Amino acid sequence: MDNRLLDMLVCPLCKGPLEHLRTETGRELICHADRLAFPVRDGIPVMLATEARTVEPDADGP
Repeated sequence: MDNRLLDMLVCPLCKGPLEHLRTETGRELICHADRLAFPVRDGIPVMLATEARTVEPDADGP
């Protein structure tokens, strides 16, 4: 993903920063505050809460 795009994107729920991660299942944008992982499909971030998966509190970051 383009770094300029990443700098502009925020969590749709809390408006907090997102971390871009590459996992074995694909790319995701992680909101640590809400513990959600938003998928990136074909290079396009899917910023819908209904499409996000829950991230465990101690997994992938702070």
